[in-house]
Amino acid sequence: MNKILSTPRRLVLALVAAGAIGALGATGAGLVGAVHGDARAASTLFAPAAPGAAPAAAPAAVVAPNFADITARNGAAVVNISVVGNARAMGDDGDEAAARKGPQDVPGMDPNDPFFEFFRRFGVPGMPGGGQPQRDVPMHGEGSGFIISSDGLILTNAHVVRGAKEVTVKLTDRREFSAKVLGADPKTDVAVLRIAAKDLPTVTLGKTADLRVGDWVLAIGSPFGFESSVTAGVVSAKGRTLPDDSFVPFLQTDVAINPGNSGGPLFNARGEVVGINSQIYSRSGGYQGVSFAIPIEVATRVQQQIVATGKVQHARLGVAVQEVNQAFADSFKLDRPEGALVASVDKSGPAAKAGLEPGDVVRKIDGQAIVGSGDLPAYVGQALPGQKVTLEVWRNGEARTLNAVLGDASDKAAKVAQNQPDAGKGKLGLALRPLQPDEKQQVGVQAGMVVADAAGPAAEAGITEGDVLLSINGAPAGDIAAVRAAMAKAGKTVAVLIWRDGNRIFVPVRLG
Repeated sequence: MNKILSTPRRLVLALVAAGAIGALGATGAGLVGAVHGDARAASTLFAPAAPGAAPAAAPAAVVAPNFADITARNGAAVVNISVVGNARAMGDDGDEAAARKGPQDVPGMDPNDPFFEFFRRFGVPGMPGGGQPQRDVPMHGEGSGFIISSDGLILTNAHVVRGAKEVTVKLTDRREFSAKVLGADPKTDVAVLRIAAKDLPTVTLGKTADLRVGDWVLAIGSPFGFESSVTAGVVSAKGRTLPDDSFVPFLQTDVAINPGNSGGPLFNARGEVVGINSQIYSRSGGYQGVSFAIPIEVATRVQQQIVATGKVQHARLGVAVQEVNQAFADSFKLDRPEGALVASVDKSGPAAKAGLEPGDVVRKIDGQAIVGSGDLPAYVGQALPGQKVTLEVWRNGEARTLNAVLGDASDKAAKVAQNQPDAGKGKLGLALRPLQPDEKQQVGVQAGMVVADAAGPAAEAGITEGDVLLSINGAPAGDIAAVRAAMAKAGKTVAVLIWRDGNRIFVPVRLG
C-alpha cells in the first residue's frame, strides 16, 4: 500500500510547487483520496480515458486575489499618522510617574498612549478604575489613514486623533505634512483630516453590499509603528453591533489588526476600500483573530457631513431595545427569534409620538429586516434628524405599521438594554407587594408590584428582590389579581417586564 500511495503524494507536492494545483479542481479530491489510502481512487485517476468518451468538463479554478497587485496599486495612498497631545491619565497620587505605571494586566501599556483608549474599547482586563486623581500628561502615538482625494483629504479613526494638538501625516515617499483635523465623530469613530498637498495618490471606494462572508480582504497600516505592513484574511461576519457602538454595523474579519492599524483601510479582492480598521476583540491586548472595521458607507456619510458643516448629526428613535431570543419568540408567538424588543420608550421621544410601546417587537424599518436588536439603532444612527421612517412591529400577536419622525441623537442617546438569562421551570415564584405612592413617583408608573422575594423560575431568570414587576406578556401587573389573570393565560414561557435601577427590561421566564 505504501508503494501505491507514494506516486500520488509526490505528484500533489510537485503540482503545488509548480502552481498548477488550482487547475485540478475536483480532481484534487482523487489525489486526496489516494493519499489517504484509497488505491481504487488512485487507479481511476490515472487510468486512460475510454475510447470515444467525451472529455470531462474542467471545474472552475478557485483563484485567490493578487495581494501584491492590490498593495502596489494602493500602498502609496495609505499614510502613517503621528499624534502629539495631552491625555487624561490616572495615578494614585496624581504625579506623572504614577500615571505612567500602566494597567497591571497589560505590561508596558502606557495610559498616555492614544491606543490606551483603543484597548479600553476591547475590554482588556486590568484597566485602571475610577476614583483616582487625573491630570493632563503629554502623549505620543501613531495610527493609520488613507487618502480619498488628491487634494489631501484623509480618513482615519476618531480615537487616533482624540486630544491631539499636533497631527503629522507621513507618506510612503517619506514626505511629512502637518494635518488639520476637520472633524471627528466619536459615535462612529471616524475622523477627517486635510493636508496641504496636491496630486496625491488616492484609493478607490467600494461597497460593503457586494461583500460576502468568506470573501478575501486585505489591510494596510502601521501596526506598532511598522509602516506599510500588509495583512490579509476573510470577512467573518457583517452587521456586527458591539457594546457602546450601536451606531455602527461593523464588518468582522480575521485580518491581523494591532495598535497602529487603527484608521487604516480594509480592501476587498478588487482593491477597493470597504472599511476602516477600528477595533479588535482581545483578552490579551493583542490580536486574537477577531477584528472589526467600520463600513466605508458609514465613514463617507460622516466625512460628507464634516466637510460640509464641520459636525455630524445622528438620528434617534427614543427607545431601549433588547434581543429577541427563543423564549421571547415563544411568549410573543413569533415565528422566529428575530427583531428588536422594545424594553422602554422615552415618553417625549419620536417613538412615543409614533405609538411605539414597550413589548412591541420591531421587525422592519423602511423595509429593511431587523434580525438582531442592534440592527435598529445602527440603522437609526445613520439616518438624519427629521427623517421619516416606517416601522413594522409585532404587537399582541399581530403585525402593525407605524410611522415615525426621527429626533436628534445629541438630545439623548438611545440605549440597548441588557438581556437577562433564561429561566428554569415551574411556577413564577414571586412574592409581591403593591407600590407605595412615593415608589410610583420614583418609578414613573401608576401601577406595578414590588418583588419582595424571588424563587423558582423567576429567580433563575435573574429577577431579584427590589425589582418592580410592570407587566406579564404585555398585561399590566397592577395588583395580585391582574398577575394571576395574566399567569392563567400564560404558556410555557412568559415575558416579564420589570423596572430596575431606572431601566425597564424584559426578562423571559420559562414555566415548563
